[in-house]
Order: sequence, then C-alpha cells, then structure tokens
Amino acid sequence: MTASRVGDTSVPSLWRSGDEPPVTIPRDPAREAARRELSKRMYHENDPNWFQRALNAFWDWVDELFSTASTATPGGLFGLIVIIVAVLAALGALWWRLGTPRRRPASAPALFDDRPRSAADHRAAAQAHAAQGHWNQAVQERMRAVVRALEERALLDIRPGRTADEAAAEAGRTLPAHGDRLRAAARDFDDVAYGGRPGTEQSYRHLTELDHDLERSKPQLAIGTTGGADLNTHRGAAG
Repeated sequence: MTASRVGDTSVPSLWRSGDEPPVTIPRDPAREAARRELSKRMYHENDPNWFQRALNAFWDWVDELFSTASTATPGGLFGLIVIIVAVLAALGALWWRLGTPRRRPASAPALFDDRPRSAADHRAAAQAHAAQGHWNQAVQERMRAVVRALEERALLDIRPGRTADEAAAEAGRTLPAHGDRLRAAARDFDDVAYGGRPGTEQSYRHLTELDHDLERSKPQLAIGTTGGADLNTHRGAAG
C-alpha cells in the first residue's frame, strides 16, 4: 500500500504486483451468492404468473403431440388434419342422427300420474296436442289412452305405479298378435317422456292405429284346467 498526495489530502492506494495471483471465490459460495442475487424481486417483476405458465406448458404439449403425430401419419401434417376433420364429421353425423345422449333412469317412472282419467279423456287430450303439433304430449297421452282402455276392458289389472314397459309386457300375453307393437309403443313413450327424444307425428300415428286395432281385438285367455285351450277356441266350438 502506498500513499500519494493531491494538494493537501493524502489518498491511500492499494496495489498488487503482477506476480500475485488474482482473487478467486470458491464455487459453492459463488453459486449461493448468485442465487441470492437472482432471487431478488427486481429480477422477477415481468415473469409470467402461474396461469400463463400452465397455458404455455399446455400449448407446448399440444405442439409436441401434433409434431409427433404428423411424423407418424401418412402425408405429414396435412394428412393429420384430414383425419381430424373426418373424425369430427363422423361425430357430428352421429350426434345429428342420434341426438344428445341422455341417461335413462334406472327404474322407469310410473305411466300415470295421481289423477285418474278415462281412456276417452286421454284420447281427447292426445288429439288436442296433436292438433297443435305438440307431438311429445300427444304421444304420451295416446299411450296412456291405450293402457287405460285395456284396464277398462279388464285385460289389465288397475295397478298404480305401472310403467309403460310393464303394461306392454302384460298386455302382450293377453293380445300376443299385438305384442311387438305394444313393446315398440312403450319404447316410444319412454324415449319421449324420460329419454329426451322429441316426439314425432309418425310415432303418434302408429300409437293411434294401435289404439284402434286393440279396440277391435279379442283377447286370448287360456283355460288352464281344460287342456290349455284358449277362449277363442271354445267360442268357435260353441258356434
């Protein structure tokens, strides 16, 4: 160390000869000092927040996915785009054809509500809805008219809480010639009432024709103690 004089002030000065090694800091203390320095808030004021970091990571993943898929797809990126468009078109066609899928309840609700009405009342309500183009309500009321008419003819027991499927199965045993149409009518009723499918004029017309045909149908009731002959057979023999 030497001192130089500038005016009346003595200024000490430090000097190192060229033969002395430079001052060095060990690696670990240097790393720790750099970490403390870089952790200061002033260096992170413009850093992206957590949402931006997550969004950047997502887009990086999408970019990597497309890059990998395009290399494995014939035609590269253009071929991948064609495949995606084709899949979306197929899904759109299925949605348009089948409608929005909805889960049907595990146990179907009862066919009738708590207000007892006659078959004629249900038919009148169905016709009024059909005249206004309200096919959902028209289909439901016509199915109720079908079942109520069978109850009024004693072909079905009057049982609260019966579902459309149960009514169709029971009536099909008594009127086997109409079993398939009864089951189809029950499916239409369930789809409209509980499955979220829109009713159609065609479904209503089928139910109306079924209602009229059932009115003219004769039941087949087995006579269990006389060799299993049905009621129509005995009537034919009597004639």
